[in-house]
Amino acid sequence: MSIRLSLLAILDQGPCYAYQLRVEFDRRTGSTWPVNVGQIYTTIERLERDGFIERTGAEDHEQVHYRITPEGHVEVQHWLGSPVVRSGAARDELAIKLAIAVTLPGVDIAAIIQTQRASTLRTLQDLTRTKRTTDNPESSEDMAWLLVVDSLIFAAEAEIRWLDHSEARLERAAAQGVAKPVPLSDEPIRRGRPAKAVKL
Repeated sequence: MSIRLSLLAILDQGPCYAYQLRVEFDRRTGSTWPVNVGQIYTTIERLERDGFIERTGAEDHEQVHYRITPEGHVEVQHWLGSPVVRSGAARDELAIKLAIAVTLPGVDIAAIIQTQRASTLRTLQDLTRTKRTTDNPESSEDMAWLLVVDSLIFAAEAEIRWLDHSEARLERAAAQGVAKPVPLSDEPIRRGRPAKAVKL
């Protein structure tokens, strides 16, 4: 959703062609989330299908230019004026990995946490070094990049805090004899939908 709406917001500044949109997205986000050209074309097709953009008819070296429609402009304004809703059920690979690992026999959960913590600390150090080199923005592009870096730094710090919390929780659970492997269920698995209750 963010790629789609980001491209639409860029088009709200003026007509662009596909590769130009990719360059503009990378430039405005500090190339933090690389987008391949195939994804750009797929997104453009969907935006055009939904009536948010249209072809301008102008071509530059065989590049098709797209412009935003009034409906697309309304969509951008709605996006910019609305909060980002984070789903509590969003899949987080690390959380899933720890949740599954704690239920398996013979897995060293502490080692998994230590490995992840070391990796996240390295990432945090790299981000902090990067931030120091551009901590005094001289342009809107510099400011955009700093906002992205700050976001990544805060996310890394939060992940480290969560890992510390998880490690302490697992240690308490192990001491209480709660953290035990979960065997596979031997209950028969029924396929299909459950039968409807018959009303008498």
